[in-house]
Amino acid sequence: MNLTVLRQNGNGKVSESSTPIEIIDWMLERFAGRRMVATTAFGMEGCALLDMLAERVTRFTVVYLDTHFFFPETHELRRRLAQRYPQIEFVNRGTTLTAEQQAELYGERLWERDPDLCCKLRKVDPLVDALCGVDVWVTGLRRGQSSTRAGLEVVEWDWKYELLKVSPLAGWDRPQVWQYIREHGVPYNVLHERGYPSIGCMQCTQPVPGAGVQDYTRAGRWAGTGKTECGMHGYGI
Repeated sequence: MNLTVLRQNGNGKVSESSTPIEIIDWMLERFAGRRMVATTAFGMEGCALLDMLAERVTRFTVVYLDTHFFFPETHELRRRLAQRYPQIEFVNRGTTLTAEQQAELYGERLWERDPDLCCKLRKVDPLVDALCGVDVWVTGLRRGQSSTRAGLEVVEWDWKYELLKVSPLAGWDRPQVWQYIREHGVPYNVLHERGYPSIGCMQCTQPVPGAGVQDYTRAGRWAGTGKTECGMHGYGI
């Protein structure tokens, strides 16, 4: 579904040059009464998105998928965000499959032998369930995060999940995200200060030498495998 078709509805208008705030305001007005959820893996982009939403809503649902392999710092960040934004309801829709059960069914250290299957079990399949019945899915994706995301539209129809997908930060770069985080005092994962530009599961995420908080690369994810995406957004699997 093309953005130029969507933007003519309602009084407000958005375009590819609209700011993330303008896009969020348009979305909240245009789809008021529809079931909207945001998702986050608690990266810097997601934190900025949550802050923007929290300034404009009295109640909003944010879904996250606890893979059972989160860094302790990620759990701590979730607690800080929940405390700061009481109007945001954080809902864990992660797998109920424990690490021990996965090892029994698929063997030890599946993330090393078949990382795509591990991601499917712990991320992709749970997200399908989490988005069932949702009308509008809000994400913190950016085009500059990877070559696979370069064609991301601000507003697009997601055929995989059969819903409207809105990515207000699509046109931003990492320095813009970091500037917003600093100016608004938004909590973020301290691992970004330790060389982790992108943060996933402990087993599959490594620090990137020389990377600072303003830098973004997926080189530290699934290092040495050629894999750069988990598949939740239709990329990589």
